Amino acid sequence: MNPSALPFRHAVVTGACGGLGQALARELLAAGAHVTLVGLNRDALQTLADLAPGRTAIHTVDVSDSTAMQAMAAQAIARAGLPDLVVANAGVAGGMDTADADDLTVMRRMLEINLLGPAVTFQPFVKAARQTPGARCALVGVASIAGWRGMPGNGAYCASKGGLIRYLESLRAECRGTGLSVHTVSPGYLRTPLTAGNRFAMPGLMEADVAARALLQGVAHGREHIVLPRHIGWLSRLLACLPARWHDRLLLRQPRKPRPGEAGSTPIPGLTSGQPPPPPAT
Repeated sequence: MNPSALPFRHAVVTGACGGLGQALARELLAAGAHVTLVGLNRDALQTLADLAPGRTAIHTVDVSDSTAMQAMAAQAIARAGLPDLVVANAGVAGGMDTADADDLTVMRRMLEINLLGPAVTFQPFVKAARQTPGARCALVGVASIAGWRGMPGNGAYCASKGGLIRYLESLRAECRGTGLSVHTVSPGYLRTPLTAGNRFAMPGLMEADVAARALLQGVAHGREHIVLPRHIGWLSRLLACLPARWHDRLLLRQPRKPRPGEAGSTPIPGLTSGQPPPPPAT
C-alpha cells in the first residue's frame, strides 16, 4: 500500500519525537493526513511539523498526565475533528534489579508511561467517539514481544508491556460492535534509541520506517494483532514451547539490558537521580 493510499484523515501519535513514532508521523504526513504530534522534545516535533505546517499540531505533554492529555484531545478535535487513528506509542525501557530500592521507582515510572499512558491517551477519544453518532476510530497500542514472557533483568518493561497487552484485550472486547477498533502491535527489535544501548543479540532487527509502514497497513486492513517483523513472533512462540527452566537458562546467558544511569541506557522522562517524579495533576 502506497502512503497516499492510507485511509487516515486525522491521526494522533504519541511518542512522536523519534523512532517508530517519528516514522509513523512521516508516513501519515506523506499520505496527506492531519497529524497531532505528542511528545516531550519540542525541537524534534517541530522538525516534523515543518514538513506540513498546515496539517500538524504540537503538544509537549506527559502521556501519564490525564488533565494535560484531555486538554490535548479537546484541542485536537476542535482543530481537525475526531481522529480516525490514535496511536499510543510513547514508551520507555530499561533494565531493573529488584534488590535495588531505586529500581522500584524506575518500575513505577515505567508503568505510568507504558501502561497507564495508553489508557490516558485513549480515554478522551473513546468518550468523544461514544458521543458522536457514526464515529469511527482505530485505537493502536504499541506493546512489545517482551510483553509475551518475562525476561531476566527486564521485569519492569516486560510487566508494563504484558499489562498493556491485557488492557488492550479488555478494551477490544468493550468496543466490539461500535465504530472503535483496537489494535495490539508487538514489535520485536526496532532500530531506535531505545534499542541502541542493548548489549545482546537482536534477531530480526527492523528499521523504524519499514515497521511504520507495516503497522499502518495492518491497521488499515483491520488486523487486530500486528507483530513486527512477523517471523519474530513465530520464533518467540516456538521458544515458549520449551520448558520454562530451559527457556530461562537461554535468557540468562544473554547480557542484560542497561539499567537507568548505566552506560548505554536511555533516560526516563520525569525520573532523575533515582528520586520519584512528582505526580502529574489529575
